[in-house]
Amino acid sequence: MFKKYTFILFASFVCCSVFADECVKYKQTPRVKITNPMHENHFIQPDEPMDKFHGTVLATLAQDFDLVVDIINKDTGYCVVLKKLDASVGYNDFLVKIDKSHRRGSCSYSAILNHEKKHIDAYLSVIKDMNSDIKDSVYNAANSVMPVFVDSRDEVNTVIEKMNYQIQSHPDVILIKQKINAAQEIRNKRVDQNEDNNELKICL
Repeated sequence: MFKKYTFILFASFVCCSVFADECVKYKQTPRVKITNPMHENHFIQPDEPMDKFHGTVLATLAQDFDLVVDIINKDTGYCVVLKKLDASVGYNDFLVKIDKSHRRGSCSYSAILNHEKKHIDAYLSVIKDMNSDIKDSVYNAANSVMPVFVDSRDEVNTVIEKMNYQIQSHPDVILIKQKINAAQEIRNKRVDQNEDNNELKICL
């Protein structure tokens, strides 16, 4: 989704009619900035029974794109040109579930919680290690967006929505999300494989 648009209006004095393909000459290489969202951890003990020896972590992978465009005024309409993209990509929410048989603050609760925090660290490590690849994929997607001609300024918001969708559906962006999902699955399996449950066994 997008949170805001920034419009910069330029006047252009042209005596003749402008065709849509004339906007191509205004194509520019957009500036791309990538940040990782701040994440929040939430801990609950659901009413439904769970595996008493394990908790679970539900992670939310979020991507948020802010597009900045130039709107170039032509005699017959406007050229909408992508100028800048601020993107936030990463995990922004973790929901940890622990069976309610483990009283909050107890030894067993703390043992399971410590294990689930290792899973959170695994998720975050994926984003940290793949930041360069994420930036490359978003940059390629943003740079593929061509200027668009519109007859009226009323059409600009619709164009920006389409640009946003074009970026999010770009093959490089889809591929990097698949790589992130694959990497987090491998690292979370590694966390469980390396877990001997000794901390929990001491409590039981």
